[in-house]
Amino acid sequence: MNPINVFHCSDLHFGHPAVPEQYEALEALVQERRYDIVAISGDLSQRARSGEFQRARAFIKHAEKVSKVIVVPGNHDVAWWFSPLGLGDDRLLLKKYRAYISEDIEPVLRMPGATFVGINTSHGIALRTLTWRLKDLSIIGYVREDQLARAAAEFEKSPEGDVRVLVLHHNAVKGELSRRHGLKNSGRVHEAMQAMKVDLVLCGHDHQEAVLAVEHPTKRMTVSTAGTVSNRMRGGRPSSANSICITDSAIEVTTLTWSAEKGTFVDGPKQSFAR
Repeated sequence: MNPINVFHCSDLHFGHPAVPEQYEALEALVQERRYDIVAISGDLSQRARSGEFQRARAFIKHAEKVSKVIVVPGNHDVAWWFSPLGLGDDRLLLKKYRAYISEDIEPVLRMPGATFVGINTSHGIALRTLTWRLKDLSIIGYVREDQLARAAAEFEKSPEGDVRVLVLHHNAVKGELSRRHGLKNSGRVHEAMQAMKVDLVLCGHDHQEAVLAVEHPTKRMTVSTAGTVSNRMRGGRPSSANSICITDSAIEVTTLTWSAEKGTFVDGPKQSFAR
């Protein structure tokens, strides 16, 4: 297959934490490099407000001029206060996201050689996401069994040899600094990803960039965790995004880090994993 170039960003947080010169630099970079796919793994907004989603919509429309775009919601995009613990109208949780970004919260994007499947891991304050930490309210993600079954069915429709890419918001591996899993049922999700023969996971949420290979018994899976593009990066690190090149034999991920001196994102560490 021809190389597939993917731009992966996450946690744009349009609103108070957003830094205009940074997201404008990303817009310019996407236009310049003309990626095949732009993947945005959630948290487009800060408080699920209309104005924040409107700016996120403009960002997406700009990218769509040169690339195909796949986007999933994050926990900040969920208006959880309308239905905490299911006590309310669940249709309001992602009403603004659906209105301004996409009606489809679990999109599927297919192109020659690759299938991208989105899973919504952000459900607000729900019984299945509760922990003993109050700070986790509305923060922790979860994937239901029916969602996993749907994703598996979508991948099964793909031609043999297609690279299989899963796009979700919550970090699929424990954060280096946070020491936290993003998903309440991360173990079950990893089992399902192995069964689905996922090649690449695109996620965010942890506000720290990370690129690594997860060795399942029958499959190596590359995990691209994109950092935030805002003033909320963990540990005082610079904002970042990931640039990915997929070939028949390898998945290469380059971390793009913000350079205030140059006023743009520059290529940083590069890692390559055999498929």
